[in-house]
Amino acid sequence: MVKRTSHHEADCLIARPLDAIGDWWSLLIVRDAFDGLRRFGEFQKSLGVAKNILSARLRNLVAHDILETVPAPDGSAHHEYVLTQKGRGLFYVLVALRQWGETYFSGPGEPYTFMVDTQSGRPIRRLEVHAEDGRLLAPGDTRLADFRDQENG
Repeated sequence: MVKRTSHHEADCLIARPLDAIGDWWSLLIVRDAFDGLRRFGEFQKSLGVAKNILSARLRNLVAHDILETVPAPDGSAHHEYVLTQKGRGLFYVLVALRQWGETYFSGPGEPYTFMVDTQSGRPIRRLEVHAEDGRLLAPGDTRLADFRDQENG
C-alpha cells in the first residue's frame, strides 16, 4: 500500500486542506452528512464502501474537526457523526463541485438532482466570485498576493 504524502505544512492553502478531505470517500461522507445521515451504518449503506475504509475516513474527518461524534439521541450505546462549524463550511465547496459536475459531467437529457432553495423551491443560482466592488471575476481577473501586501496598503 502506498502511503499518501501529507500536505499538512504546505504553504498552499489548497494543498493543506487535502489532508482532511482529499479523497472521494471523505467528500461523499460530508455530502451525506449534509443530507442528514448520522450513523455509521447509514453512511455504509449509502456509499457501499468497505467498513475499514469508512472507519478510517470517519476517524480522519473527526481528527480534522470536520465531524464530531455525539451520543445517539435514543440513549443507546451508539454514537452519531455530525458536522462541526468547520464541516458546515464545506457547503460551498460541495455546491461548487456539484455545479461543476452538472456542467461538465452530465450527459444531454440525463436526469440528475439539483439544489433548490427550501424557502422558494426554486433552483439556486450558480456560485460566482465577485470583487469587493461587486464586479464578477473570472480566473484571469485574479492573482495570488502575500498577506503582507494587504497589510502594507
